[in-house]
Amino acid sequence: MDLRKLKTLIDLVSESNVSELEITEADGKVRIVKAGAAPMVMAAPMVQQMAPAAAAPAAAPAAPVVEAAPEETGHVVKSPMVGTFYRASSPGAKAFAEVGDVVKAGQPVCIIEAMKIMNEIESDQDGTITKILVENGQPVEYGQPLFIVE
Repeated sequence: MDLRKLKTLIDLVSESNVSELEITEADGKVRIVKAGAAPMVMAAPMVQQMAPAAAAPAAAPAAPVVEAAPEETGHVVKSPMVGTFYRASSPGAKAFAEVGDVVKAGQPVCIIEAMKIMNEIESDQDGTITKILVENGQPVEYGQPLFIVE
């Protein structure tokens, strides 16, 4: 969906009595929700790339609250991307890493799903996993600590 068509849809929703509009096309899905005076846009990743400024207000309320964690000792394996954290390759499979497992640099420790692509995340240091900081299926941010390796 091109940017002009998206802007036209936003204008139509803001000027009408419609409070929510969802459109699915071959190249993506767009959902426009009117909140107060200005409409918010929630879109599929393809549309967010074309109109990040319009999609930003919709993403802000849904962002998870990240509390300050106490300082951990040891090496921290951090998320290299935004996505969904998975400890195993499938729901019934054995986890890549458990607390107490010895890992080597380059060994997969989890998967982060981003835009329907499963990305194996590898340990960047040899050691023993002492703590897993993220729950299975939880969204993660870029640079968020995932594991402590000592």
